[in-house]
Amino acid sequence: MPIRAFLLFLMVLSGCTRTSPPVYQGTKIRGINTVAPSEPIDSAAFVPIKNINAEWVAVIPYGFCREGEPRFYFNMERQWWGESLDGTAETIKLAHQNGLKVMLKPHAWVGRGTYTGDLDFKSEAEWLAFEKDFGAYILANARLADSMKVELFCIATEMDNFVRKRASFWRSIIKQTRQIYHGDLTYADNWNHYHRNPFWADLDYIGVDAYFPLSPEKHPSVETLQKGWKTHLEGLEELATTLQKPVLFTELGYRSVDFATAKPWESYQESPQNHELQANAYRAFFQEVWDKKWLVGMFAWKWFLHRPRRFHGDRDSYSPQDKPAEQVLKLEFGKANLDIKPK
Repeated sequence: MPIRAFLLFLMVLSGCTRTSPPVYQGTKIRGINTVAPSEPIDSAAFVPIKNINAEWVAVIPYGFCREGEPRFYFNMERQWWGESLDGTAETIKLAHQNGLKVMLKPHAWVGRGTYTGDLDFKSEAEWLAFEKDFGAYILANARLADSMKVELFCIATEMDNFVRKRASFWRSIIKQTRQIYHGDLTYADNWNHYHRNPFWADLDYIGVDAYFPLSPEKHPSVETLQKGWKTHLEGLEELATTLQKPVLFTELGYRSVDFATAKPWESYQESPQNHELQANAYRAFFQEVWDKKWLVGMFAWKWFLHRPRRFHGDRDSYSPQDKPAEQVLKLEFGKANLDIKPK
């Protein structure tokens, strides 16, 4: 169904006749998605994040599954320290001690490079078995979030096919989560599926992983990238207006390579290094998108709380650390007018 037709359907279904987008009244969320540490960290790991004027971090405890196997695994001994419940709790505690607010954001990792949104099963029995495990994963993190007074809980990330085929599971798990966790809820939907999500009305924010294509050029200018945003902003504003809910960019990031803004979601294609394009992509976002009154804020993707022993040049080039993009974030996050109500 085309985006406009779907939004019209939502408006009729909800009886909504408002034509103005919601106005977010709070301070914009200035956030960073952190990589779960493979080993214990201390408070010093968060100092560089504070130094770029960020006020939020996303803590991401991965769970794992395999395509075609109806099981989901989490909190296992062989996982990284920061992916365990104990490691997640300690990471949250250290973030809070540094004065940072936290979004707890569970992710699923599907083996053999399968995109989480393509996860599928052949039978009802397999779906039910998977849902039992996956539901336990969500609720375990919801209990942790509530006990640690986490400010925002993102119930899951980019489960496109699962959401489309099993909407009743999601509505049920959201209700169960509300009984456990007493803060705000969102879900991180992919940039090309967010408009088809059936349960936004049950959440507090429309969460979008904002890997929108902006320009096919090797090294586009900031102005070109700003123009690239315009076609995407219309759909976001229409959905926010229809549902009268603000939008949160649960992820926003670009690799520091040539053509990084053509398909920002592609993480394994080798390309020549281009740090300036990554910085320009963030500049374009802040100049074109940041002040939209329906936008709650964003979490940049991604930041290592300690550097990995082995750096994957293709996948890990999203990090802005020690690159011009880090200075762009520091400048934009630090602007005093961010504490004023959006125009």
